[in-house]
Amino acid sequence: MTSLLAIDCSPRYELSTSRKLTSLFVEKWRAAHPGGEVVERDLVKTTLPFVDLPWIGGAFTPPEQHSLESAAAIKISNDLVGELQAADRIVIGTPMYNFTIPAVLKAYIDHVVRVGVTVVDNVGQLTGQKATVILASGGDFSPGSPIEGYDHAGSYLRQVLGFIGITDLDIVLAGSARAGMAGETAVEEFGEVLALAAA
Repeated sequence: MTSLLAIDCSPRYELSTSRKLTSLFVEKWRAAHPGGEVVERDLVKTTLPFVDLPWIGGAFTPPEQHSLESAAAIKISNDLVGELQAADRIVIGTPMYNFTIPAVLKAYIDHVVRVGVTVVDNVGQLTGQKATVILASGGDFSPGSPIEGYDHAGSYLRQVLGFIGITDLDIVLAGSARAGMAGETAVEEFGEVLALAAA
């Protein structure tokens, strides 16, 4: 059975453009893959500790050497990695904060980029998967825009996902999202783009 992992990280919920677009992607994916499984990971509702010393102990020592503290610290990372490994498709919906990604998404990345697990000898292990990143921003960072180069979120996500082996990646730039809050830009205008991405 084919599966989709849908990751959201905006704290704005019903007001969030990225969440609306992720939901639209999931809807289009379900239509294209009847019977497919969707796993939803809401990072705002997931308690994601930042990397600390017990986590490092858990990540860089064999399980049989883990202290109780290290075992507990690395468990969520193991769960998130397993979830990611099991997915055929991945969609990440995120806002852009100050030209990059929210802290909670960076914390997620720090949990799933694991030496010896998702990266071995600098070779990504999550090959054969396809991902779509939906990046909602207040400004227009599309190619040719005067501020195109300010988009560090898209380039970072492409680099870090590629590092763990996910190189088949589409980035949907949902720019001028603030206009959408005022009704000037409809979420539906991205429907065709997302339908193609979800196919």
